[in-house]
Amino acid sequence: MNKLVFLKKAAVLCSVAAALALQGCGLFGRGGGDDRGEVVGVQGREGWVMTVPYGMVPIPAGTFHMGQADEDVAASMINFNKQVTIGGFYMDDTEITNNEYRQFMEAMMQDSLSVLGEDFVMNELYPDTTVWVKDFTHHMGDPLMVYYYSHPAFDNYPVVGVDWEAAQFFCEWRTDYLNSYRESRGLFPMPNFRLPSEAEWEYAARGGRDMAKYPWGNPYIRNSKGCMLANFKPGRGNYYDDGFAYTAPVGAYFTNDFGLYDMSGNVSEWCEDAYNPASVPLVWDLNPTYFDDEEPNKVVRGGSWKDIAYFLETGTRDYQHKDSTNAYVGFRCAMTYLGRSAGNEF
Repeated sequence: MNKLVFLKKAAVLCSVAAALALQGCGLFGRGGGDDRGEVVGVQGREGWVMTVPYGMVPIPAGTFHMGQADEDVAASMINFNKQVTIGGFYMDDTEITNNEYRQFMEAMMQDSLSVLGEDFVMNELYPDTTVWVKDFTHHMGDPLMVYYYSHPAFDNYPVVGVDWEAAQFFCEWRTDYLNSYRESRGLFPMPNFRLPSEAEWEYAARGGRDMAKYPWGNPYIRNSKGCMLANFKPGRGNYYDDGFAYTAPVGAYFTNDFGLYDMSGNVSEWCEDAYNPASVPLVWDLNPTYFDDEEPNKVVRGGSWKDIAYFLETGTRDYQHKDSTNAYVGFRCAMTYLGRSAGNEF
């Protein structure tokens, strides 16, 4: 741009600015606020206080060493311990129960049949009640198959027979359900409910105890009174030493130091991550999550009622195909923490 053109454009801008000033506003006006010409931000916006969603507990931000906490030759060759940082988030204090999942299913039946179709809702979202028979050879699963999801005796037990995709649908519905209510009250939306990342899950399971072998610490699976500390398989053919032959009601054992129940045992839990045996060295060291839409196997963590103690360890990795349904895999939700919380949760 030559000097003459520049001066002409500047003169036009000055004329416009002068005209606007005469009308009581400037070219770069204050928007009617009494800010004395200072940058003070847009005024009148509501403050934000993030409340803890019902059934969740706050997990404070922190740093830990991700990976096997016990000696494991195979794991150490592939998946060395890696120090990572996790931001603050909220997590369900228990696994999602049959009755909580039933609320989701009733909503799907009432509101979503015309959108998703009955076949999809019943075949893809409804818990697979046949898992109690198909998962185990020559197993008398009929009583559980008939009653586990539908009978009120099992309302407070963890839902099973739900695949990774259905767990994702549950998170989406839960998000919409909460934020529809908040919108009706003129409130800002909350972040999405989601499956926890594998790193979040492991960090939360340790309850602030870096390198802890189990959620309750090290190194035993019984307390000083000889009582089992989780619902799992203590020995070959021995399922009942912990007090339950199959799943247990959620919250039947002590919490870890973050206030989370059943981070070991009861049912394994879906995580967000695709499974890769070497993902820990590959991912970033801040809020890592391994995404791979082409990988159908997804991470499950925590071990279950039918697993030996090794799978209860906080660093043990496992996986299932995202479309598989099992009598020993459930899930819980997480939510990213934004800004300032109500009270002193963090």
